Amino acid sequence: MINRIKIGTGSCGIAAGADEVLAFFQENIKDIDIVEVGCIGHCYAEPLVEVETDTGSYFYSNVQPNIASLQRILNLEEINQLTFPKVRKEKELVKVSRLAGRINPVSLEEYKANHGYKALTKALQVAPADVIDQVKIGGLRGRGGGGFPTGMKWSFLAKHKTGEKVLICNADEGDPGAFMDRSLMESIPHQVMEGMLIAAHATGATQIFIYVRAEYPLAIRNLKIAIEQLQNTKLHVIDGREIVITVKEGAGAFVCGEETAMIHSLEGYRGIPRFRPPFPTDSGYKGHPSLINNVETFANIPVLINEGGEKFAEVGTEKSKGTKLFALAGDLKYSGIVEVPMGITIGEVVYEIGGAEKGSVKAVQIGGPSGGCIPEEHFDTPIDYDSLGKLGAIMGSGGLIVIGKQRCIVETARYFLDFTSRESCGKCTFCRVGNVRLLETLEKITSGNGTEQDLEFLEDMGPKIINGSLCGLGKSAPNPVLSTLRFFRSEYLEHVNEKKCRALECNKLVNVYIDKAICIQCGACLKTCPVNAISDDFIVDNTVCTRCNSCIEVCPKNCISRTAGGYHE
Repeated sequence: MINRIKIGTGSCGIAAGADEVLAFFQENIKDIDIVEVGCIGHCYAEPLVEVETDTGSYFYSNVQPNIASLQRILNLEEINQLTFPKVRKEKELVKVSRLAGRINPVSLEEYKANHGYKALTKALQVAPADVIDQVKIGGLRGRGGGGFPTGMKWSFLAKHKTGEKVLICNADEGDPGAFMDRSLMESIPHQVMEGMLIAAHATGATQIFIYVRAEYPLAIRNLKIAIEQLQNTKLHVIDGREIVITVKEGAGAFVCGEETAMIHSLEGYRGIPRFRPPFPTDSGYKGHPSLINNVETFANIPVLINEGGEKFAEVGTEKSKGTKLFALAGDLKYSGIVEVPMGITIGEVVYEIGGAEKGSVKAVQIGGPSGGCIPEEHFDTPIDYDSLGKLGAIMGSGGLIVIGKQRCIVETARYFLDFTSRESCGKCTFCRVGNVRLLETLEKITSGNGTEQDLEFLEDMGPKIINGSLCGLGKSAPNPVLSTLRFFRSEYLEHVNEKKCRALECNKLVNVYIDKAICIQCGACLKTCPVNAISDDFIVDNTVCTRCNSCIEVCPKNCISRTAGGYHE
């Protein structure tokens, strides 16, 4: 018997058409509850439908809003039913994302029925200092990228005994390709709120801000609903203090992931970092002591308090405890969100979880646009803060992009640096000017005009930018350049010495060629070329061609290709 049908309507599901599936099912099913849930993590399978029955759950992928899909689901047919890949081994525990995609995000009753706010009740029964001690014992480190010990940061705020104290949840998540925080806010907003309320008890905070980018409307909506429910049930009253909770919509500036820049934005000013000390826990929002953790850090807190610090610390490595959410993207089979224990190897994530074919991967880029690129020979490296740092990468907020062997590593570095250089706030000369000089040099190399002296310049300037920049943006922006130079120097040398891009991605190092022995002269390429670079006798003028690939895409005989060669300025 079917008890209810759950449809994933997180941002990834909606982008795949889940809202249309929801409307169709609601119109055609009258006697079964249709429930909207968040993202279960298998974004490659959206729209995703889960059918709850007396004997278990059935999952259906790529569901379409039509009668055929509806009947297959109502009949619980095995055909085309989603079989999840082996994404979790026995040693792996799903903790933080346990309820994501499994409950109604805006149902306080359903969250409570699944042990929600049990940790808050437990925390309120002990002294604030005891809660902080448990967080320290658990070894939880900030999941926003820096990895600072959470319990220690809480103790810095707690030492201030009087006056206004502020908690700030960094929900900006500016890393392109990363969407773990967004998914948590959309799927389990009450778990995030519970973590913040526990932190308010532990530190004595009187006010909470949630700084979330305006591009996350569903997350904002669900958070505001959860906050209203807390206020209606008085769950926001902590130790006799009515906690003021405010959602602040940010403009999406990458630099506002840095805590002092975020504070400036909260105060109504342009997001620009400032010198530290004083640190925010001494002087933050409007001069008040302020503590900043990101969404995933707060979402870990109910798990840690329910389990106890010692039990929580059993998962992970010596210096990196617990689990970590990763957003998998790039050249792999199963894109989406996965929760894994700290210490799992890069290779396990890429091949066993992501489903990438062995031998097809050149590198992974971990830590957002300013993370390092790690080659396949280091895929036995455990994922933890210290091991990644030794390879020139960072944990970041958890974006993991798989780079296939068909990609150009020099162009990849240029792409990431193009983003970070544009996102610089401009305060520091090394960041504002230095990263632009790095970008210009990479553009020179990818256009076929680079020299070995340019490689020496990159290796000399990168560390200077890191050492001379004020905030984490400038201090990490050169990482993609320095790590790819370290591990893939041969590709750089090909670009500068042979004027060759082995991946055929750098436009000025390739030609477009029509194989006239195969060509049937249908004229499709002539019609689609935006710059008239193809002659009537089907020869490409590569001095005119923009390498847009439109002719390649429309050719019915696949006789047009990119080849080594190209032109240079």
